[in-house]
Amino acid sequence: MGKEIERKFLVNGPFRHLATREIKVIQTYLSIDDQKTIRLRIADDKAFLTIKGRAVENSITRGEWEFPVPVQDCLEMMKICLPGKIVKTRYIVPFGQWTYEVDVFHDKNEGLIIAELELQSETQQFDKPSWLGEEVTGQPGYYNANLIK
Repeated sequence: MGKEIERKFLVNGPFRHLATREIKVIQTYLSIDDQKTIRLRIADDKAFLTIKGRAVENSITRGEWEFPVPVQDCLEMMKICLPGKIVKTRYIVPFGQWTYEVDVFHDKNEGLIIAELELQSETQQFDKPSWLGEEVTGQPGYYNANLIK
C-alpha cells in the first residue's frame, strides 16, 4: 500500500529565490467524499491519476496511490470531472536535507501559498525555514479537494 505522511504550512516570507524548479499544475477531481479523493493532475508535461484515502483520527498518515497516464487521456478525463479546478505553480525548495513543495495558488484561490513536506514517519523531526508560517496540517479547509469548491 502506498502512503503519504505530509505536513502543511502557510508561507509568510520570500522563498521563490530558493526554488530549484517551478512546475505548472492543473488538477481536477473525479470523486471527493469522506473516505477518498480521486484526482487527475497535469504537472508541466506529465499527467497522473491519484487516489487518496482519509487519514484516521489523530493521524496524518493516509493511503495514496499515484499512476502516470498519458496527458491526452488526462485532458479527456478532465472533461467528465466534478466542477472546478485547482490551478497553481509548485516551487521545489530545498532546505538542508529537506525538500519543501510550495504551492502558489491562482484563479479563485489567488493569494494562498501553502508549503508541504513529506516525511517518513509522523514523529520525524525536520528543520523549518524562516519563511514557513502557521502549520495547517489536518485542517480540512487547506486540502486541495476543499479548495476546489
